[in-house]
Amino acid sequence: MTTQTQTDTTGTKLLNDQTIHDTFNTIVDQVGQYSAQITDVRPPNPDLASSFDDMLQEAGRIKGRPLLYPSISSGVGNGALVEMADGSVKWDMLTGIGVHFMGHSNPKIIKAQLDAALLDTTKHGNLQTSYDAVEFGKRLVDRAAKTSNLAHAFVTTSGAMANESAIKVCYQKHAPASRVLAFEHCFMGRSVTMAQIGDSAGGRQGVPLSTQVDYIPFYDPARAEHMGGETKFIDYAANRLQKYVDRYPKQHSCFIFELVQGEGGFNVASRDYFTALMDICKANDIAVWDDEIQSFGRTEEMFAYEMYDLGEYIDVFCVGKMTQACATMYTEEYNPKPGLLSGTFTGATVDFTAGNALLDELMSGDYYGKAGKFAQHHAEFRKQVQILVDKHPDWFPSGDTYTDIAGGVGGMMRFTPFGGDRAKVIAACKAAYDEGVICFWCGHGPFHVRMLPPLPVMKMEDWPRVFECIERALAKAAG
Repeated sequence: MTTQTQTDTTGTKLLNDQTIHDTFNTIVDQVGQYSAQITDVRPPNPDLASSFDDMLQEAGRIKGRPLLYPSISSGVGNGALVEMADGSVKWDMLTGIGVHFMGHSNPKIIKAQLDAALLDTTKHGNLQTSYDAVEFGKRLVDRAAKTSNLAHAFVTTSGAMANESAIKVCYQKHAPASRVLAFEHCFMGRSVTMAQIGDSAGGRQGVPLSTQVDYIPFYDPARAEHMGGETKFIDYAANRLQKYVDRYPKQHSCFIFELVQGEGGFNVASRDYFTALMDICKANDIAVWDDEIQSFGRTEEMFAYEMYDLGEYIDVFCVGKMTQACATMYTEEYNPKPGLLSGTFTGATVDFTAGNALLDELMSGDYYGKAGKFAQHHAEFRKQVQILVDKHPDWFPSGDTYTDIAGGVGGMMRFTPFGGDRAKVIAACKAAYDEGVICFWCGHGPFHVRMLPPLPVMKMEDWPRVFECIERALAKAAG
């Protein structure tokens, strides 16, 4: 049910009307009967080919270019399986770049969406909101406060807007400092400012460059090996950071940390690497901004900074994607002055009811820790990759362009066929779609096949079935 603090209002009586909720439960059960009919991958229905092609043509016409994948859903799925409008069923190992983390036709999410229908507004904002939005921020703050100094949450509509709020907080706190530090291969979103910070030339083509960014190399095991080990690489990165600080004294407002890089290749590093850089930031009054738009909830702890025990360092934090609503969090010291953060919309009602349902699930399940379900799923993923390597070693040539074929952490999974060759990896991902698995690519060379599966609803016995499809796709790409 939606959250309400008062007990004597008409709204409270509506939100807690048992007759309504009994009806909602009937609807959830009925959806479940349709969902249960989806049990395995299947090819498109030939009878739907013409109408589906019309859908794709119209979608491409409206967008101005063809859809990257012919991916229009029918509106129903079952856990990690999703049905498309052409009648095909696929394993959804991408979940909309991580948005549908609870899978498809999940009864808890269906019920949360129905609850949202009771509230009087579709969109909520900074001048009027429901308590569900407050509760969403409160849950994040209460959970974060256990292992960090984060004290406040400003809720907003997207990951890019959460990042925009974060950089404004950093700018205000450290004015007039205007430079930004970020990792090579980072991705920050597609607003004008975030596109400039993101390390992708294509993402900022034609955009006037008004934001001054200094890039630090993210930890790279292959480069570290060439340098003589992890310590040598850490020293190199720290020295490079110090040179920027010395070159532009008191001009850096923040260092943006993706503790697990997303678009850059699901890259991970050690705590020692991060603390070496964060210590320099603290010594020079540079904000430590943790961007967990893609990694939140998916690593071996709910917050990636918890996995690395970095909570004491974090000044500003961003969360989004799987949470539906997004938020910028900050410590009391970074609490901005009135007027800096606002906006007409904070999110739709359903963003908060579904977001709260997801937070409930993550906080109550046995997902985290070295022996948690997410770590177990990641181990099974690596096992399936190794089976592929053993069966088809020619698909995984050795070389120094990458250091491990399977990588990532928790629910952020990637593997590297064909030596990371861009064309072949993209071909493999598109072939996988046809064979019944939705996945995508990441990295800037080498390129990887990436997965963001709906781990709360995945079963261990699903993984061999997923990789049967992937094996067929790789065979097509290899041929």
